[in-house]
Amino acid sequence: MSRSVKKGPYIDEKLLKKVEKLGQGNKTVIKTWSRSATITPQMVGFIFGVHNGKDFIEVCVVENMVGHKLGEFSPTRKFVGHGGKMAKDQKK
Repeated sequence: MSRSVKKGPYIDEKLLKKVEKLGQGNKTVIKTWSRSATITPQMVGFIFGVHNGKDFIEVCVVENMVGHKLGEFSPTRKFVGHGGKMAKDQKK
């Protein structure tokens, strides 16, 4: 369910301050736990370290990501593969 239009998109204030402080073109990784923050046009070109519960996954923000959430690009689960006898035979 999306957020109310009246309220507007959720943007973490601390995260926005960090982006403004660094300035455009800086390739420093900005670490964040705020997976629910919406990506704004000011964030384009920056690299964010988005926490997935275990470690930080680097996400380079491009223009197509505007309007999405940071957590969408940092998966929390790691797919290992389906098990079974056929999978083991194909692996060899």
